[in-house]
Amino acid sequence: MRFIGLDVHRDFCEVAISEGGKARRAGRVAARPAELELFAQSLAADDRVVLEATGNALAIARILAPHVGEVVLAHSRKVRAIAEAKVKTDAVDACTLAELLAADLVPRVWIGDEQTRLLRRLVSRRRQLVKQSTRTKNEISAVLLRNLKGRPPVSDVFGKAGRAWLATLELGIDERETVDSGLRQLDFLQSELTHVDRAIAEQALASPEIRRLMTVPGVDVTTAAALMAAIGDVARFPTPRHLVGYLGLDPKLRQSGLSNPRHGRISKEGSAAARHALVEAAWSAAKTSGPLHAFAERTAARRGRQIAAVAVARKLAVLAWHLLSRGEDYAYQRPSVVRRKLRRLELKTGAPRAKRQAGAAPLWGSRGQDDLERELARQAELAYQRLVSDWKRTRPKQGAGATPGHASRGPSSGQAARQDTAPRPAL
Repeated sequence: MRFIGLDVHRDFCEVAISEGGKARRAGRVAARPAELELFAQSLAADDRVVLEATGNALAIARILAPHVGEVVLAHSRKVRAIAEAKVKTDAVDACTLAELLAADLVPRVWIGDEQTRLLRRLVSRRRQLVKQSTRTKNEISAVLLRNLKGRPPVSDVFGKAGRAWLATLELGIDERETVDSGLRQLDFLQSELTHVDRAIAEQALASPEIRRLMTVPGVDVTTAAALMAAIGDVARFPTPRHLVGYLGLDPKLRQSGLSNPRHGRISKEGSAAARHALVEAAWSAAKTSGPLHAFAERTAARRGRQIAAVAVARKLAVLAWHLLSRGEDYAYQRPSVVRRKLRRLELKTGAPRAKRQAGAAPLWGSRGQDDLERELARQAELAYQRLVSDWKRTRPKQGAGATPGHASRGPSSGQAARQDTAPRPAL
């Protein structure tokens, strides 16, 4: 068996082969389909290939995969032997990759199926469009600030009434051109955003996982799609803690020797789009009656609103793991709200607007049904508060925290207990 490392660039791939414990250079291959296919045919069926996960790595892996035993995509930021090397050339990097693969020390990147990759591209495209829209709106707001125009008399300065107000302002030629150009850009970006939202809505309606996540209060199609694009197959996360760490919502931990462990800010690893979407959903969930609202209020009373929002985002990630793993909808969902979410998805995909028949139930639910569901959510919130209160009052002390002078609290699973005395010597 041979281990082949590829240092991938835009125009070529540097090749190295590790065989018999030694790595050697094997030339270059042009990064074009025809040349890569010819190179793949020269490989053996039991060869293993590794390349860093860069922009064109997935396309190269697709060409090589049918001809070799395995193609591994390496996490470029975690290949420390390359990132921190003092001698760094294409040939050295390729040899290092081949040697790491031979030693089974390559930090791998999970390659999802085509459906997951499509959803990831749509979510990324939407995020970029929103960023560009925000940047353009900030440019127009800066023009108003520079010219002392004060606060606009309308709530949405980029809506119909707001644009009419912008047209009446006396501005310099260059400032007027900046405003008019920004409004044209916003029109274009909004039309593109509509197309992307329609594509995401089509994917969501065809995905039972996304529709299941939308049963959670505060989670709309954007949040659910971003989360599923990051998760892919939930079975690759053994526990909810693994998913929380993958999304970067776990706190950093520093501990050495006999010193107490120090918890810092969240690690912010993994998908930033999914993490930001969860935090935005957390702010909405914290305002809705239910157990999540009670948890947010309890955390905010101790740590403040900002930290509470991140804590609720982490709770949403844990909840998503349980819902997807068990194949169940959220137990405290509001059916009428979920029905409205799904109906809006159908309308985004171009479904015709149905007219209400005489004597039929309202399409969006009745006021009485909304009040009943709101009352049930409030009762669930009270039940959660009583559960927490009873748990605090009756929880037994266990672990190192039960012994005075040894630790201030019991250790969680996978964490070392804090000790203020030296451990006994091993026998």
